[in-house]
Amino acid sequence: MSYGSMYGGVLGIFLTIWTITGLYYILSGQGYRYDIGWFLEQTPPYMWANIGIGLAISLSVVGAAWGILTTGASIIGGGVKAPRIKTKNLISIIFCEAVAIYGIILAIVISNLLEKYDETTTNIKIKQYNYYSGYAMFGAGLTVGISNLVCGISVGIVGSGAALADAQNSSLFVKILIVEIFASAIGLFGVIVGILQISKVKMGDKVAD
Repeated sequence: MSYGSMYGGVLGIFLTIWTITGLYYILSGQGYRYDIGWFLEQTPPYMWANIGIGLAISLSVVGAAWGILTTGASIIGGGVKAPRIKTKNLISIIFCEAVAIYGIILAIVISNLLEKYDETTTNIKIKQYNYYSGYAMFGAGLTVGISNLVCGISVGIVGSGAALADAQNSSLFVKILIVEIFASAIGLFGVIVGILQISKVKMGDKVAD
């Protein structure tokens, strides 16, 4: 079974469940529960913020692991014929590991912005600020997580090429390393965008004062 057919099957199952659930709510007179606005109002901002933290760390770690897997296999394989490449190509592993650190940094920043507020308050401004903050933290975590996932894969593939090229011709290592540096910058761009997304985040009961 190919990956395409497997992903297609998973998507088909998801759409089927989504359709059946929607029809159930509509036909049972509970169509309001199928409203996205209702769902967003009923879910607390803490949930969105914590999902953002989880995505920032988990996707970044997956990207780092994927990159290390790709480039590490090439370093070990190429090192059999050219042992000299093992040491200097470890810089590719460091670049991959930095991807996970980017996600951890933003997760710490987001967690420090979390503040408790009274969910039963009738002050609309307090609710607006806190819900906006939750969505912003979720968006920032998703942005950083996806950026670092792609960054880790990119650095791993380029690092793998650098190791194999270095095994054949040592003069190519520095040239490919420049490409790897630019690939690793993708994750840093994601962190910068994530910080911009949460730059105006405010949570708590005093945000409207």
